[in-house]
Amino acid sequence: MITRRSFLKNASLCGAAMTLPSVMAYAARPNTNNPMSLPKISLAQWSLHRSFEKGLLNPQDFASITKKDYGMEAVEYVSGFYSDYGNSEKFWSKMNARSAEAGVTNLLIMVDGEGLLGDPNDAERKKAVENHYKWIHAAKIMGCHSIRVNAFGKGDRETLKASLTDGLGRLSEYGAQGEVSVLIENHGLHTSDAAFIADIIKTVDNPYLGTLPDFGNWCLNAEWGSTQNNKCTEVYDPNKGVTEFLPFAKGVSAKSYNFDEQGNETLLDYPKLLQTVKDAGYEGHIGIEYEGSELSEPEGIRATQALIEKVWKTLD
Repeated sequence: MITRRSFLKNASLCGAAMTLPSVMAYAARPNTNNPMSLPKISLAQWSLHRSFEKGLLNPQDFASITKKDYGMEAVEYVSGFYSDYGNSEKFWSKMNARSAEAGVTNLLIMVDGEGLLGDPNDAERKKAVENHYKWIHAAKIMGCHSIRVNAFGKGDRETLKASLTDGLGRLSEYGAQGEVSVLIENHGLHTSDAAFIADIIKTVDNPYLGTLPDFGNWCLNAEWGSTQNNKCTEVYDPNKGVTEFLPFAKGVSAKSYNFDEQGNETLLDYPKLLQTVKDAGYEGHIGIEYEGSELSEPEGIRATQALIEKVWKTLD
């Protein structure tokens, strides 16, 4: 298990090669190199999950695939594709070299399956927090600014808030040692109650605890929160949720499912959502996360990028 001492030792060894910007500076950095004033767009690895799961693509080539096939220069990784390498500093150093060779910036690692950060049992919650340490270490080696976590737990609202405040507080304190943020994504149930999560973030009061608002995961009565196919029976208003998450956002996930003949998303109001992002003054990356089934993964990725760029040009 990676301890605080070993992480700080390894982080210091990597520090000379990877000087990270401050968290707040990253989120506010303007895109001065884009004459069209378009947003910075990244690719979330989940957009190609079927191809990786079927062995059609190698997860270790994600950075070069992103640059070569889609022309994007920033990526968001999914921990599940690298579960055998979580503790391997050698592996992550090689991955960082691969992305550097491709000319791609590593933004964050989306972490799943490491336990409940809001478990009411102290020992289980502590174990879940420590299970995430290796991903913070990996993110540091990769030059990522954050890891994304799931703020799941058990119990009533009062118990959940107390447990999550403790678990997320401990993890963000650890991340702060290496300047790696911990981001909460709306993934269903209480995590898609943006006001509830925002209250926890305010209570923790650590600048290294933030959010990754997703355009599509606002289902309050289903784990993971997908609103695909419009089947969810209790939905937190997406625009309200994005608005409440944006003050703490260090990333934005542009979820997409399917498109009409004009290239518009059929379930999500992209003009309204993107206007909200722009009005908030957010200047970080907007990550494409295609999750549909009617288009192929490459077609869905390109359709999402085209929609973001088309809509952005029309915004006030």
